[in-house]
Order: sequence, then structure tokens, then C-alpha cells
Amino acid sequence: MVWNTQSINSSESMPVGGGDIGLNLWVENGNVYLYLSKSGTFDENNTLLKLGRVKLKLSPNPFQGKTFRQELILKDGYAQISGENGKLNTKISVWADVFNPVIHLDIKSSQNITTEASYESWRFEDRITKGKENNQNSYKWAPKGIVKTFEDEIAFKNNTVQFFHQNKPETVFDITVKQQGLDDRKTELFNPLKNLIFGGKIQGDNLIQARNYEGVYLSTPFKAWVLKSKKPSNATSITITLNTGTETSAKQWEQSLNVINNKNSQKASIKWWNDYWKRSFIYINSKDESANQSAKNYQLFRYMLGCNAFGKYPTKFNGGLFTFDPQLTDTALNYTPDFRNWGGGTHTAQNQRLVYWPMLKSGDFEMMKAQFDFYLNLLKNAEIRTESAWGHKGAGFTEQLENFGLPNPAEYGWKRPADFNKGMEYNAWLEYEWDTVLEFCMMILETGRYNGNHIEKYLPLIESSLTFFKEHYTYLAKQRGAKALDADGHLVLYPGSGAETYKMAYNSTSTIAALKTVLERLLEQPNLSEKQKTEWSAMLKIIPSISFRVFDGHTTIAPAKLWERINNTESPQLYPVYPWGIYGMGKPGLDTAINTFKYDTDVLKFRSYVGWKQDNIFAARLGLTEDAAKLTTAKLKDSGRRFPAFWGPGFDWVPDHNWGGSGMIGLQEMLMQVDGKKIYLFPAWPKDWDVHFKLHAPYQTTVEGQLKNGKLVDLQVLPASRKADIKIMIE
Repeated sequence: MVWNTQSINSSESMPVGGGDIGLNLWVENGNVYLYLSKSGTFDENNTLLKLGRVKLKLSPNPFQGKTFRQELILKDGYAQISGENGKLNTKISVWADVFNPVIHLDIKSSQNITTEASYESWRFEDRITKGKENNQNSYKWAPKGIVKTFEDEIAFKNNTVQFFHQNKPETVFDITVKQQGLDDRKTELFNPLKNLIFGGKIQGDNLIQARNYEGVYLSTPFKAWVLKSKKPSNATSITITLNTGTETSAKQWEQSLNVINNKNSQKASIKWWNDYWKRSFIYINSKDESANQSAKNYQLFRYMLGCNAFGKYPTKFNGGLFTFDPQLTDTALNYTPDFRNWGGGTHTAQNQRLVYWPMLKSGDFEMMKAQFDFYLNLLKNAEIRTESAWGHKGAGFTEQLENFGLPNPAEYGWKRPADFNKGMEYNAWLEYEWDTVLEFCMMILETGRYNGNHIEKYLPLIESSLTFFKEHYTYLAKQRGAKALDADGHLVLYPGSGAETYKMAYNSTSTIAALKTVLERLLEQPNLSEKQKTEWSAMLKIIPSISFRVFDGHTTIAPAKLWERINNTESPQLYPVYPWGIYGMGKPGLDTAINTFKYDTDVLKFRSYVGWKQDNIFAARLGLTEDAAKLTTAKLKDSGRRFPAFWGPGFDWVPDHNWGGSGMIGLQEMLMQVDGKKIYLFPAWPKDWDVHFKLHAPYQTTVEGQLKNGKLVDLQVLPASRKADIKIMIE
């Protein structure tokens, strides 16, 4: 990725990162800029705050000459900026240490220059957030009183600039707990915002405290703290060390900041990135330029995911670590760089899942841990909420879920009827939508199958999530009448929800497919006790069957047995195809699933490649090569921004990570599908797309192959015994 001209503003930035750090890097008017982001920096209001902006100003300035180059060296996971101005030639390497929370800026010049490194902050004072700006936090459109983003502590300290944000004692956690009638259980609840402090320090060899200045970037005022070269030099190394912790005092946080190793060489980080790229890849060489672009952007997006490999929190669907000034996405939003639509500490499960599903076939299992632990950490809170609201067991996870396991307070609703059930969200979009957690349960089970991961610690999460459905729908049936089950001895899943689309649903297909598949896979776990096997086998028997409907004489999968209204534009009638794999290659009923894709009038009306839409994945899973290629290349085409994988906003924000994730999944499924031990190669792959790929399959299997001129010219399968399970689908 090479740019030979400077950027106009932060929307033309380049993502750089590693470990759990994301940087937006750009050069504007001869100055180098960096936005700093790190996993888990949630303030009192649950905004995911940036850690400030750094500006480098060099004098004399190499970036005011005729030659300029900014390159993302993908293989080694870092960026390099170079410029020539007359006889002055300067290179700056920018990299994040994968194993320590440290950013390195290494400046090398052909002659002595003076470096100014400024720390620029828009959080130099308290800021009241009004109107749509509260979409960045958990209050959204329904703030309770005045909402403030509180100022950071920023100061010069021994020739460094030190900066941090320390959460106040009361946070949105306290407000939400009270709103949802859980004050009596508050001391038992996990609270990730309590005592949270995050920030860092910037320092450099030969840099000393210089001055302060003020300014405005786009429409956001800021103050700056400047470090400057003690004397001109031809080499300067600057480090920005970041630290996030739950500390009882700022002093403790500072002590832990000061022991972080910022002297590491780049060698270990480069090795990590080299191994990352060897683990999995898709390279396309075709006359169809849109196919080549898809593979290139697949790699660029996977790079962005790799920048949060070791985050405490999962990569957020609405921008990950790489958001920039919001007015460059929507001119009406003149807010600070902290803004992103759909919140910071609020995790929308339908969107998050698309960021994490592709990591199975790319073999990025270590990166899935943050998403699994997110749910595991919230398990107790979800169980307490269920017990408090309904008096039964199981973990009820809502769709718009806070990082402390309760429903988002705005979506829960402040203006609720007095007698409305306290476990329910008073919300037309989200009511009764509880089944998305089962996709994460399935991902966990899949990492066991794919990689041999020991998943025992997650079994309580899977079991409690299943228990919720059995207990809750038995509870609701007993409230309505004398029988807990229907005439066939099945649960009555009413009211339910077919994704966010088919509301007040009776026996939603997406819920049935999820429960059936997760139960079947759970029963395959080797270490279940006889009691567990009996319990889960009994639950599997009471899951109702999927319903069907007919269009123009064609039988199709119905989204539910019945529903009252349509609220959104998803197609959960195809969830039995993906992610649940009940219908697919070599399985009975494939024609019914294809009919659903081709003839269901809702599916046709909702079809799109934008954002979280999954039509490209459905087409691939159904072996519809032409549709899969058309939809996947549309999804993975260049974003229209300078960095090609900064898609969005779609339905969410920029960069739209569920847009990228669903694009990745589509390309993978076109190349390779798995069913138990069977591996199907090229099930929806155009013959004229030459490709070299390496993907992961269940049972610790890797498949690497090359297709040229419609023929498979090379195939390497490890372990070799798995070669017998491969079926080549291209003729």
C-alpha cells in the first residue's frame, strides 16, 4: 500500500497497529499525525475514548520537497514515511509493539534536523455532549440529565508528556443498574468501568519539554504539549507508552506505566506479523479486476483485525480501533474524534458475530478469545438479571449489550409502562431477540473442532445460554395456560424474534436452527457427564421443527411459523444455511434453501451487499457461483476512501468492520466449505479466477491450493490423511 502524495485530512489516514493498539497515520501540510487508540478505554459514559493525537513537525522539513512516500509494509506490520527536500532525505518508521503497549516512531535523516513531538488533546476540559453526539456513549438519544465527557489529566513530567483519564466513582453502570431494578444485587455485579484509568506518556531520546499551544483541527479545539529536540540530530526515537488498568489511584497507574518495557526491538513484532500472513491467505490473479481487488481488500481488512489480536476487549464492529473525525463521515456531525455511531461499550451482537466468524477459516483462533471472554465475563450478570426479572435460571443476553452484561439503557427504555416486565427491553426492534449469543457459543465449539482448543471453561456459558431458552419459554407457556409444551411435545418459542426483522414471532427459524445446532454440537463434547448428556438430549427432543412457506409453487424456508410485523431487512429464513449449516452442499433440502434465496419476496427485497448484509455468504453456501461472485466483489470493492478497506458507514460507522467481516466470510465460503469431516473446495468459485489460498478446516487441518486456468495445479493438505476428505467442486 503506497501513497505518493500527502493526505488532505484524517479521513485519508492509514491504519497501523499491533497487539491491542490502533493508529490512524497521515501526513498533512508537511506534518505527521497519529490518532492513538487502544482496546478497552471506556469512560464514565461508556464512550470508547481515543488516547489523543500526536503531531510531528521536522525542521528543516523533508516533507515540503518534491518527493514523498507513505507505505504500509503489510508483511512486517508497520508503516514508513519518507521525503526528500533538496539534499535532505528523511525516513520515519511507525510501528506498534505486538507484545507491549508501546508505539515507536523512529526518525532517521541524512542531516541533522530538529524534531517537535506534540501531544494534542481535545479533552483538556470537560465537554457537555448534546443531541446525536451521545450516540458515542451508552445514553444515546435518552440522556439522563447533563452528560459530560470529563477532562483528562495532562502534564509535562521529567521531559515526557503524561496523560490519563480516570473514571469518576459514578458511571453509566450505576445509572443502568438502578434503571433496571437491580440495586439490591449491585454488589454482586461485574463492573468493568469501576476504577478504570487509561492513558500513557510520550518521550524521546534528545527530547525535552518545550511549550504549549492551542488550535482547532477541523471543528474541534485542542491544546498541545510540545517536546522538542535538545539539539538537532540525524536520528531520534520516540516512544508512546500506553497503559490501561483498574487502579485505586493515579499513582498506582503511573507506577505500572513506568515499568512497561519500551526498549524492545522490532524483531519479535515483525516475526509475529510474518507468521500471521503465512497462517492464512487468499491471493487472486484474474482478468476480472474486481476479483483481484476483493482479495487485496480481504488482506487489508485482516490486517486491521490483527491489530487487536491481544486486546482485552473484542474488535468493535463500528470502527474497531480506526475511527477518525466524524464530520468526514457525515458533515452534520461536528464532534470530536471520540465519536462513533452505536456506542463504545455497547456491543451489538448481530454485528459483532460477523467480525469474528471469518477467524475460524483464517486460523486466527487466538484473536477470538477476547470475544469469547467478553461473554464469559458477563455470564454472572446475565444470570442475576434473568433470576431477578423472571425467577428462573439461565443467562439471558440481549442484542444491544453493555460491557457489563445489561441491556443498553436507552434501548431498555426510560419511558416504560409501570407494569412492563423489568427483564424486557421496551423496544420494537430488540424485544425478544436473545438468540445471537448462540452464534458465539457455536464459535467456541468450533474452535474446539478446528484447533483442538480446550473449551471447558466456556461450557458454563454455553449451558446457561441454552438453559435460558428452555426455562424462559416453559415459564411463558405456563403463564398462558396449563401445558408447558405444544401438542407434539415441543417448546413454544413465543414471543420470539427472527433476527431484528420478523417481530413477535412464533417459532422463529433462526432461534430453532441455533438451538438445534448448538445442542447437537454440545452433545459431541467428550467430557460431558451422563447427567449433562441426559439433560441436553432431552432438550434437543423438545426443539420444534423449522416451518416452510410456498412462493409460486416453490417450497421455501419460512422465517417463523407466524409473526406480527416486519421491522428490519435481514433474512433469518436463510440462517439455517449460514451460520447454522443445516442446509448446504451435499445435504438434503438444498433445493428448498435455493428456492428461498431465489423466490422469497422478502429475501429478494432485502438483498444488498452493504454493511452487515449476508447475501454474498448465503449465495456461496448454496453453490450459486454467479451470485456469490457478484455480491462478494461488490462488498469487497474499494471503499471509495483513500484506504480501500475503510468501508461504511453502511448501517453503522466508518470503518465498518461487519462489512469487512461479511466480505471475508463470503470469499472464504466461495473457496472452501466444511461439513463434519468433508471439505468442499471451490463450491462457488468462478473458473477464471486463478487463486492461491491457504485456509483452515476442522480437526487441525490446513488446506493450501493453487487454481490456474480452471485446474487445480497444487494441493497441500496437512495432515496428509485429510486429503481423502476433500471433494473438488470445480469441473
